[in-house]
Amino acid sequence: MKRSEDRILTTHVGSLIRPKKIQDILAAKQNGVAVDEAYHRKVLTDSVAEIARRQAETGVDVISDGEFGKSISWSQYVLERLDGFERRPVASGGADPFARGLDRERFPEFYAELDANDRAQGRFDGGGGQRYESVCVAPIAYTGQDVLRRDIDNFKAALARVDVAEGFLPVAAPASVIPDRRNEHYESDEALVYAIADAMRVEYKTISDAGLLVQVDDARAAVTYDRMVPPATMQDFRKWLGLHMEALNHALDGIPAERVRYHVCWGSWPGPHTSDVPIGEIVDLILSVNAGAYVLEMANPRHEHEWAVWKDVKLPDGKVLIPGVISHATNVVEHPELVAERIVRLAELVGRENVIGSTDCGFAQGPFHRRVHPTVQWAKLGALAEGARLASERLWT
Repeated sequence: MKRSEDRILTTHVGSLIRPKKIQDILAAKQNGVAVDEAYHRKVLTDSVAEIARRQAETGVDVISDGEFGKSISWSQYVLERLDGFERRPVASGGADPFARGLDRERFPEFYAELDANDRAQGRFDGGGGQRYESVCVAPIAYTGQDVLRRDIDNFKAALARVDVAEGFLPVAAPASVIPDRRNEHYESDEALVYAIADAMRVEYKTISDAGLLVQVDDARAAVTYDRMVPPATMQDFRKWLGLHMEALNHALDGIPAERVRYHVCWGSWPGPHTSDVPIGEIVDLILSVNAGAYVLEMANPRHEHEWAVWKDVKLPDGKVLIPGVISHATNVVEHPELVAERIVRLAELVGRENVIGSTDCGFAQGPFHRRVHPTVQWAKLGALAEGARLASERLWT
């Protein structure tokens, strides 16, 4: 894993806004229209090459494939790569398993409006208006080797054509694989979690063995607090989170830590987030993950103040902190001076070589669900690159 040895490097969390050609193909498939698979492969290969070129030109040092090969969301994509799950439509008028949490209880009118807008825009699941829940009904096994190899080959070919530091592919952590899943097969939820970890290990190791960084995305690590507490306690939540950290380490066993980035955010949705768990309450568990870098949401107004946690928490030796210094959740483009300020104050605490500037989360949570306008996405990444340049001038003089 590259470090900021002579300047502050830049990266992002992975998911980028899909081009219309990819969206059209996926929409056709979802509507039962036959698609020429050779054409799909060509569009995907060309699009990954273009998105790699655009990231490099914008000044991003550690790039991704934009998650262009995933036809559902950042966490639901594994439904196409794992055996053992069955999708069932959520009954109309019934309780929505996704619409829960303390933040929703505090702001019901806001969330009613947000959900209605998302439904109207086709942002649920794969782009349609129907909600589905996923139920484990059989042993879980990884079956996505072919599509994973396609994504790896496309990305490595794209990387060979650009001048960047290195590349990463995002994957879902065991806690975040198919969120709100139900278990009808395993004897316990713990057994289900470890079955998922065993299956996802295939994906993690294949990416690492291919010479790419593995970014393990884990929004549910922090978001579950909002779903649990109350009525559960902080102790209950930490027990739940500890189990999932152990399962993730189980899945990462044998994969060099320096090949792994662990990303934690607070769910990314554009809500009030008044019931988010403070980072200080869980940072010890986050740092227990066998990763070489920790990618943390730190630019949004609910969590930016938490940079001060690193005054008291020691970043383990040899590890890298990848803070979000650009928000994905607003179309306001951060000033490069603000980006530089955010980077410098952290670099002064943990060491300049241990900081890589990033975004808070992905600009698109799925093929049809973007957070900002595409032109704003590139303006933000440009501001990140310029902010990192300014920070480097201050840190290396």
